[in-house]
Formats: sequence, structure tokens, C-alpha cells
Amino acid sequence: MGAAAENIEPLRERPRVNQPDVSLPPSPYPRQPARIIRDHDEAVAVARELAADFAVEAALRDREGFLPIDEIERFSQSGLWAITVPKAYGGPELSFVTVTEVLKIISAVDPSLGQMPHNHFAFVEHLKSDATEEQRRHFFAEVLKGVRFGNAMSEPGNRPVNDMQTKLTHVDGGVLVNGTKFYSTCALLSHVVVIVGKDDKNEHFFAFADRAADGLTIVNDWSSFGQRTTASGTVIAKDVFVPYDRLVPTPFSKGLPTAHGAVNQILTAIVDLGIAKGALDDTVAFVRGKSRAWVDSGKAMASEDPFTIAAVGDLAIRLHAAEAMMERAARLVDVGLADPTADTSAAASIATAEAKVLSTEIALAATNRLFELAGSRATLATHGLDRHWRNARTHTLHDPVRWKFFHIGNFVLNEVRPPQGAFI
Repeated sequence: MGAAAENIEPLRERPRVNQPDVSLPPSPYPRQPARIIRDHDEAVAVARELAADFAVEAALRDREGFLPIDEIERFSQSGLWAITVPKAYGGPELSFVTVTEVLKIISAVDPSLGQMPHNHFAFVEHLKSDATEEQRRHFFAEVLKGVRFGNAMSEPGNRPVNDMQTKLTHVDGGVLVNGTKFYSTCALLSHVVVIVGKDDKNEHFFAFADRAADGLTIVNDWSSFGQRTTASGTVIAKDVFVPYDRLVPTPFSKGLPTAHGAVNQILTAIVDLGIAKGALDDTVAFVRGKSRAWVDSGKAMASEDPFTIAAVGDLAIRLHAAEAMMERAARLVDVGLADPTADTSAAASIATAEAKVLSTEIALAATNRLFELAGSRATLATHGLDRHWRNARTHTLHDPVRWKFFHIGNFVLNEVRPPQGAFI
């Protein structure tokens, strides 16, 4: 469940989350190319190997707030962050069926690490569809080396999430970026921070800024009680120069059918599904090895309690249903990306919304029932099991699942396609 107390002392000097007054230097660019993964089976095998290692100190990282600096470096150098790079540019061009399986495996042991590549994968898709040939050659080569993209999209305040105030001012050779962002997952530990902003014509762009660019400040002020080590804090851009060859138009500004919204959503939903799987795995292990049978059951072991058995069965069914819907959604996302029509984009978004409903429900149910089934001793800090509930409660708030029911129902009942955007 975590490192023993006597093993913590050597780690005390590791950087931690929520230290806004402590600057963390940019991550150095990779010294050698990352591994090239060639197929689905290899990707899954690599993910399982990493997950086994990441699990060892997962509870410790959560409890102490240690930033996963070594872990994320190993993760991106494993080649898993480059599995969607097209074959024409040297990548394996694997499907979102593979991406979601990989992220589920990682998220089951540490959903903060599972969330880290979310926007990276999304930006790779944006490059495929919206970048120039020269930009694709440059950025895909960087990704194959192990370069990580961080996110600077959402902004603080109570305005709607799509009301961007970050300004892109055209100057000789590029733009100056000015604005403040929050929920900036992976920005602190990235090599390139992708900032969304608009110019004086209200046209929106992704500005690919070097993490070490002048005027770019990443504040380590993420203080959520869940998903703690994503370090999803503040990005401040003050006259950050980004050349035109690092500026890519956003897909939604074109008004054309796109599956990019479904991409963003499935990358969110799969983390929740991983949390659910991790919680159920820990429930089973705890009930088998540490829980006591209730006196009225007449059983010697908690794992023989008929009510506990039935409850675990219910959770397993709901988890497997969510997994099946997630795989179906991933296949439709792949179709929507390959052939972005109004119909394929809508099908991808609706299927992903259905998967997100189920992944949200099982994440919250599994992390809550863990304690009911495992018993009061499961709440002891030494086990670190509260992180499952905190992570699920935090990450499922990414966008309101109640709106998924509306869009699904409106599509089925009235044949109204869902809107284009990052949240459906």
C-alpha cells in the first residue's frame, strides 16, 4: 500500500505539490530518444511493467505530496506517450483502444500519473488534423524523443470555461501571449506548455511555448484534496513570444465536424475507470487478507460473507460494463478521427458520453463501498485507501456528468447531435 515509515526519510528532499513560493526548474529535454513501441500488446506489457513499479510508492506520493518527477520521466521515455504518432513520421500510430487500455492500467495504481498525458495525447491529435506539414515533422520528432506537452487551457474565475481571456498579440514573426491559466495539468513537469488564446480577430490558437520561455511562469499552487500530484496549478504568461511556426489553429474554431471533443472526454473518462478498478482491486485484497467477518454472518472469513460477496459482484458487473462501453467508445473515436463527418463525430461523442456516465458512477461507487466492505480498519492512514475516494471525487468533477444524460437523450429522442467542443 505504500513505503514503510523508515523508508521515507531519504525522500524528504523531493519537491512537493502546493509550494507556490518554491520555483521548480524546467524539466531537461531528453538526452536520448524514447523507446518506440510497435503494437498494442507491447504497449500493454510496458504499461503493466510501469504500473507495478509506480504502485509501490503511490500512497506515499499522495500522502506526502511528492511530485512524480522520476516517474513521469520514466513514463514518457517508455514510449507510451508517443504511441499515437503516425507511422509516416516514425511512430506506431496505435488506436485509442490501446491508449485507453494503457491509461486505465496506469490510473488503477496512480491516477495522477494516468491523468498527466491527457492533454499531451489530445495535442498530438490536434497536430495531426490542424498543423502544417513542417509543424508535424518537427513536433512528432520531438514526441518520439520523449518530449512532453503540458496544458494551459482553462482560466481562473467564474466565467464559462470557453470564455478565453488570454490574448495573442501579433508582432514581427509571431505572437506575444498574455494571460493566466489554471487546472494546468502536467505544465509544471512538461517540456512544452500549450497555451490556448485568441487574437484580435477572435481566432483561437494553440501556442506551443517552451517551458523555459521568457515571461512564462508555472506556479506550483495546486491544493486539491484529490489528484494531488498532477500539480495542476497556475500558468502565467507575460509577453511570452511564440513564433508563428509554433502556432496551431484550434479545430473548434473552424466550425467543421471533429471528434476532438470525444478525444478529450474519453481521456478523462478512462482515468475514472482506472480509479474504479484500483479501488475494487484494493477492496478485494483487503477483504481477503485484513477484514473480519461480521458476527451475524456465521462465517470465519469476511470473504465468505454472502452480503459482501454480492456487493463485490455488483461492483464487478458495473466495472465490466463500463470497460465494455469504454472500448466501444474508443473504437468510435478512432472512426471519427479517421473520417470526421457530422455522423461519425456525433457517434463518437455520444458513445464517449455513455462511457463517461458509467465510469463516473462506478468510480464513485467503488471508492465509497471500499470502506463499507473492508471495514473500519480500512480507514487507517497507514493503508492510504482514502486516496481512491479523494481522487474519484475530484477527477469526476472535470465536467458535469448530468449534462451527458441530456445530450444522450436529446440525440436518441430528437436526433439532435451534441455540440462541438472539448466537453462533449
